[in-house]
Amino acid sequence: MQYFGSDPRKEYLRQEVMTASPAELVTMLFESAIKNVRLATIAYEDKKDIGAVNSHLQKAQRIISELIGCLDMSLSISPQLLKIYEFILKELRIANARKDMDRLEPVIGMLYSMRDTWQEVARRQRNGMASKSLQ
Repeated sequence: MQYFGSDPRKEYLRQEVMTASPAELVTMLFESAIKNVRLATIAYEDKKDIGAVNSHLQKAQRIISELIGCLDMSLSISPQLLKIYEFILKELRIANARKDMDRLEPVIGMLYSMRDTWQEVARRQRNGMASKSLQ
């Protein structure tokens, strides 16, 4: 059912989020963080648009802060993830405060690596659920 004046893209995204597994949601968060860091870099390089740089880096910071807040510290991997997330958050803050875009390249690499890991987790979960449903 389509509501008058609704944005189909927003509805698609809403449905995607509502039906995603936890691993898929984490993957989406990393994708959004990557997108915002890339947009900040582009805004700085192309236009020296400090306002846009600030806005995009703050969005990425909020995403990483959300990931920190969602950590289940009873899991053995969580302390290591916390250190990585805190490092990324610190680098995003410093890059934003100093408008030092060179600090973002290692951060982007880490974000891609973590996104890829969560994509693999999500893929394995989907494959595991699919094989269970076939039994």
